[in-house]
Amino acid sequence: MKVLAVADSDSYLKWAACLLQDLPEGWDTELVVVRTPIAPSAGQIAAAVGDRPAPPVLSARALRRLAERSRPDVILVSCTGPVVDVLVSGVLDGLSPRPVFATGLPGISVPATEKAWLFRSGCDLFVVHSEREVAEFSAIADRLGGGGAVGLARLPFLRPRQERAAGDRVVFATQAKVPRAREERERILRALARLADRRPGLDVVVKLRAVEGERQTHRERHPYQKLWHQLGEPGRLRFAAGSMREQLSRASGFVTVSSTAALEAVAMDVPSLVLSDFGVNAEMINLVFEGSGLLGTLDDLAVGDFRRADPRWCAANYFHPDERDDWTRLLTSLVISRPRGRATSLMDGPGYAAARRRARLRVEVPPTVLRAGYRARRRVRRYLKV
Repeated sequence: MKVLAVADSDSYLKWAACLLQDLPEGWDTELVVVRTPIAPSAGQIAAAVGDRPAPPVLSARALRRLAERSRPDVILVSCTGPVVDVLVSGVLDGLSPRPVFATGLPGISVPATEKAWLFRSGCDLFVVHSEREVAEFSAIADRLGGGGAVGLARLPFLRPRQERAAGDRVVFATQAKVPRAREERERILRALARLADRRPGLDVVVKLRAVEGERQTHRERHPYQKLWHQLGEPGRLRFAAGSMREQLSRASGFVTVSSTAALEAVAMDVPSLVLSDFGVNAEMINLVFEGSGLLGTLDDLAVGDFRRADPRWCAANYFHPDERDDWTRLLTSLVISRPRGRATSLMDGPGYAAARRRARLRVEVPPTVLRAGYRARRRVRRYLKV
């Protein structure tokens, strides 16, 4: 079997690289990055792929030529929703022989959303990571139609628990989307600073998804390191990017508002805390942690009150037995049966034509040119408003 994986951002690249490692022995795999405004930097690529050779960053046209030349059995479209849709429906449409298109989501996907399914409904296999997610997306598929099979895969970085040396580090995993408000982010930084002040022996690390100038899957309006400088650095915190696993290997505590890294911490038996001060709901992307035993407050963080996850919650959420995984079996079956014709997407039709044109610009126009166009459009709008 020959698999071509295409990623468009740092988190999707990490997911694709890990997922390829879990394919059956003997499968031929290739990993590339499609050029978009959120394409990862060289440093982010190195952190995402580990020992694997750094994948090339290709334009949409170069990606099409690669697919025509290599004739993969499977194309794993590991991208944000609009890019998945435009690659499957446009850039990679009409390949012969037709490959199986697989896609998925790289982290926590509870609650399942119609939007996530809509953008990926032209694919043959949709990979998620808990039995709860399989049930929720299958219900959406039954209601809306479109798409293919929903497959289960354990999150690739959730390996069996490993022995760790005693740690002297507390790691805060940032999330680009939440909390949104500047003052809420400042409250988190001050709570971390209070913890560092109370426990001088701790190395308190704010783990960043990207350093200044690097792009992320989601735009961050108030980067933590910038806020810390603007606050006058009122305490002893350290900021670091790179591998989360490396940070957790020396951790005695972990904290986040909403991050898949919380699952990685649980897998490595690091006592953890998921902050509930800003709400526990779909908007905060932390609804899944209800019943986990990990929810706590900024006051808990300031005194270092970290917890371990409830085993029953773990079994129902992401820590299912390996034998429950079925995504590679489904993928193999799809390759053998080899779907014919173009996959039917719920976004086919005039209602989504404008959205597809915008997404196509993201993969076909060089990012510098696209950003210049966006800036010009904003200036014109401000001028007309005045």
